Amino acid sequence: MNRVDERDTMFARSNYEKGSEAYVDYYSRNPEKKDIDDSIRTRPYLCSEESMTYNPTNSPMALSAFEFLSDIKHLCENKPKSEKVKVNKKIITKKIKGFAKQYGAKLVGITELKDYHYYTHRGRHEENYGEEITNHHKYGIVFAVEMDKDMINRGPMIAEVIETSKCYVDASIVGMVLSYYIRNLGYEARNHMDSNYLLMPVRVAKDAGLGQIGRNTILTTKEYGSRIRLGVVTTDLELDVDEQIDFGLDDFCKLCNKCAHFCPSQSLSNKPDKDSWVIEQESCYIKWLYMGTDCGMCISVCPFAQELETIKEVNTFKDNQELIKKALDEYKEKFGKRPFVPGNPDWLR
Repeated sequence: MNRVDERDTMFARSNYEKGSEAYVDYYSRNPEKKDIDDSIRTRPYLCSEESMTYNPTNSPMALSAFEFLSDIKHLCENKPKSEKVKVNKKIITKKIKGFAKQYGAKLVGITELKDYHYYTHRGRHEENYGEEITNHHKYGIVFAVEMDKDMINRGPMIAEVIETSKCYVDASIVGMVLSYYIRNLGYEARNHMDSNYLLMPVRVAKDAGLGQIGRNTILTTKEYGSRIRLGVVTTDLELDVDEQIDFGLDDFCKLCNKCAHFCPSQSLSNKPDKDSWVIEQESCYIKWLYMGTDCGMCISVCPFAQELETIKEVNTFKDNQELIKKALDEYKEKFGKRPFVPGNPDWLR
């Protein structure tokens, strides 16, 4: 698996201001992306007044969460205490997982980190644009916080981005407390959170057994589908690792296709072959900017996000089209064409 340069991600590219050193450098090396990115920079940002879903009292809820995340990102790393506390590997692993769940994580896994988990270079912010990423810890503790189903089902309206931003905050807090805890034990630890990642949480989560990569190209768990947000703490503290899992998602996605069908920008692949499942990040991001939210429709329409009884009862859908069709029939009976709920909760009105 190849490593990814963070400078090539849509979040990074959209941040490059015309005339800046990052802008000049990036488009001198990637001139084919300049026109589409310049067009994207002229569009309204998420939750802005010009976007379709803007609400003067509700939109600032999400903006406030993202501002908070930006203000605390400098706390992600620090030096550990000089004296190490001696710990039992098995016991400390159990404590780490339990501690993460105490702070709100629903799923926690651990994997030994590989090169492909990390970005090659930083690109999200001007102050560290182009920095090579070489500071690799041995282990990654990855955790998922659950996004409220009713809020996500209201995507692409404003309730959806209020919930996703809230869960980015939740994940950041879990990661902060875990990293502080590990450093207090005398071991290195870094929190990887929104807008301050050195690695790709989805790849770490897959290898740590939290879920699999679905047609929508993001992590899908059996318990919550993609209705989660991920955080990662990397550390040199010796830990027990988890194994990858396979609950038959590849086979399920080949038959289901709902995320690609309902994607409002048609950015997801309709092809049946897993090797061709990609997302066209430019068209996806342009739709986000038009909506003023991060959409979430590929998350809400996924049957795994909707707590179907068939999915709860089955351990794996691998090589079992009959069970997959049973789950899809239950979905159709319960929701009809799609599970969206009109309107907002009372407190958002």
